[in-house]
Amino acid sequence: MHFPNLAPDHLIAVTVGEPAGIGPDICLDLVNQSWSGNLIIIGDSEVMRERANLLNKNIDFIKWSPQDTVLQRLPKNTLFIYEKTFASEVICGSPNYKNSQTLIDGLAETTKLCLNGQFQAIVTAPINKSLINDGGIDFTGHTEFLANQSNINKPVMLLAAGNFRVALVTTHIPLSMVPSSITKKLLSETITIVIRDLRKYFRINNPRILVCGLNPHAGENGLLGKEDQTIIEPVINEFQLRGYDIKGPLPADTIFLKAKQECDVIIAMYHDQGLPALKFAGFGEAVNITLGLPFIRTSVDHGTAFDIAGKGIARSESLISAVELAIKML
Repeated sequence: MHFPNLAPDHLIAVTVGEPAGIGPDICLDLVNQSWSGNLIIIGDSEVMRERANLLNKNIDFIKWSPQDTVLQRLPKNTLFIYEKTFASEVICGSPNYKNSQTLIDGLAETTKLCLNGQFQAIVTAPINKSLINDGGIDFTGHTEFLANQSNINKPVMLLAAGNFRVALVTTHIPLSMVPSSITKKLLSETITIVIRDLRKYFRINNPRILVCGLNPHAGENGLLGKEDQTIIEPVINEFQLRGYDIKGPLPADTIFLKAKQECDVIIAMYHDQGLPALKFAGFGEAVNITLGLPFIRTSVDHGTAFDIAGKGIARSESLISAVELAIKML
């Protein structure tokens, strides 16, 4: 696929993610694309070379630094890389929490380079949250980390498989905390950000929005929970009065049947309410997008997959889709 409007100074950072997982494998597949010369891989070049050798791929790396204002022409079978050397040994398929700080430091610096305009977007390969916490770092996910680094109070997690889009009101929190976390303010902020960024990045001027209820059957008139009638419905009514095309709360067990025909986005109340249907529809090719940031961020829809790292069977479609969507959003 060709992207003729991608300017030479449009740089997209691609973080390799957890080095012992499939992040290096799928990043190697970003070579020799029409847009490869606009990518800067954030990772350890030695780890990348070792993985390329393991997978029998002849790929070289050209080191980049933030002082490089003009990129040289990218030769075939080559990628630009911003060197972030891991502190401890990286063994393919064997998690090592001692490398967590390098991961987080690299992500923080990449975010800073996005904020100062050196990178126009960031695409993230998968990391392992529990492994990072084992390294003594409080970390709940990319979405929350990037928002914190950018001084953004409310990011919105949106996953897209083609035109099937699901946004989340809450993200990586225990299920027991969801009901008390759903407030009129939070829901209103989520809907506002979704509308604004669908207009900004997807050119959908009047998005059709369907909103999930929190409880089974959307509360069934209060019989199965009052949150749908006391919190969700009043917020939806406010947006309807302002002229927005929004409906709900609707039962989550049937709302996804309407996805492609009746809406541009579904807003779910919590992570595992919205994402199972989305991932079933497009796993391996779906893209995770963080709305509400001052820069573009996309990511893969899968995890680190330690068990298949370095075996040559990891699929890179989701990462490639994430890069191409970031380019389109630019």
